[in-house]
Amino acid sequence: MPLWQGRFQKELDKQTNDFNASISFDSRMAKQDIRGSIAHAAMLGKQGIIDEAESEIITKTLREIAAELESGKLSIDMTAEDIHTFVEAELTKRIGDSGKRLHTARSRNDQVALDLRLFLLDETEKLKDSIDRLLRVLTAKAKETYDFVMPGYTHLQRAQPVTFGHHLLAYAEMLLRDRDRLLDCKKRMAVSPLGSGALAGTTYPLDREFAAAQLGLSGISHNSLDGVSDRDYVLELLSCLSILMVHLSRFAEEVILWCSWEFKFVELDDAFSTGSSIMPQKKNPDIAELVRGKSGRVFGDLMTMLTVMKGIPLAYNKDMQEDKEAVFDALDTVIMCLDTFAPMLETARVRKDNLRAAAAKGFINATDCADYLVYKGLPFRDAYKCVGQLVASCIAQNLTLETLPIEQYKEACDLFDDDVYDAINLDVCVNKRTVTGAPAPQCVLREIERLENLI
Repeated sequence: MPLWQGRFQKELDKQTNDFNASISFDSRMAKQDIRGSIAHAAMLGKQGIIDEAESEIITKTLREIAAELESGKLSIDMTAEDIHTFVEAELTKRIGDSGKRLHTARSRNDQVALDLRLFLLDETEKLKDSIDRLLRVLTAKAKETYDFVMPGYTHLQRAQPVTFGHHLLAYAEMLLRDRDRLLDCKKRMAVSPLGSGALAGTTYPLDREFAAAQLGLSGISHNSLDGVSDRDYVLELLSCLSILMVHLSRFAEEVILWCSWEFKFVELDDAFSTGSSIMPQKKNPDIAELVRGKSGRVFGDLMTMLTVMKGIPLAYNKDMQEDKEAVFDALDTVIMCLDTFAPMLETARVRKDNLRAAAAKGFINATDCADYLVYKGLPFRDAYKCVGQLVASCIAQNLTLETLPIEQYKEACDLFDDDVYDAINLDVCVNKRTVTGAPAPQCVLREIERLENLI
């Protein structure tokens, strides 16, 4: 039976009832709804708004309902309008009129706002654990490949030498920022709207801070209208999730490229690849492709909520019921992507030989060749032009800077000597890049240690 039945003379049309109901998705918040109700009941008893003995029996019975839902002894009635209606009806069925007193000084508006905050706080903690797992895999893989020389790219063109471990740590930095954003978002999420009522607070002498403390929240909302109509924390979380999916999608794109025959830098384990129904030779990086594709789904969830919230007046409006399906879908999608990506990367085989072979081509030591001349006193712009001409000459002769005769070097500039070959050696080029954040193997190991301590 709806909580709002008193005003109405007719039952709600069945199709309209199904359209209006939210039990199919807000049932996920059963645990949080009960937690919020326990805190509210405790506060009502403490303040003398309801009898202390009634407060205790309400609390005890709510805990029993929670335990039975957890064990499976009790199932949620999916014909109820929403999870709040179900819990209150089950409570009243067990303890009679005392159960009807639970909703004193509370509206479903501040109740659902609280439930959603509590649920998202719990889910964000799960999300953090999934990020940490991927970070641990990244750092372990970087430790395995800290000295695997490979070409770094700009414009998808071979540019300068780096190491595979260094490349992986770029994604670790992105994930660290994602984690920091989520933790910062939680600060604004951990606020109790309980006591805001429908929109105008209540005439009962509530202790809002007590209820918030019971729930482990850091504070209370300070405007009753804002308390029930604020969904900034949903938008902020969806924004964080969207940025995280941008990072996963970029990483997935590189994995897809690296698995292609054109690169062959990485081979995925069979457990994280699929085949073709017609081409027996195929080994497809479908998991990475799905992660890349699911980013659009999460972006869509953010756009859904931005669109819902942009034009509704204060305070609560039924449009806001759309918040839960969007944010639940985004959370489920991101956690699933993270939890699939981590073992896919962990079991992947990195082809050191192919990385090195690619690094040997493309003149990625040209900048180091120019720097060689700079160290001998030539202005950088002159050195840059000179080496550019040498590269053009190498291309014309099908040579590399390593195989170009010293006589041709000296013709281009008399500052060149035999030691140029040491200066443009790929290992030397990488090992000399020792500034903080650079790809020299010792720098990569230092960064891995820093990340391990952060995780």
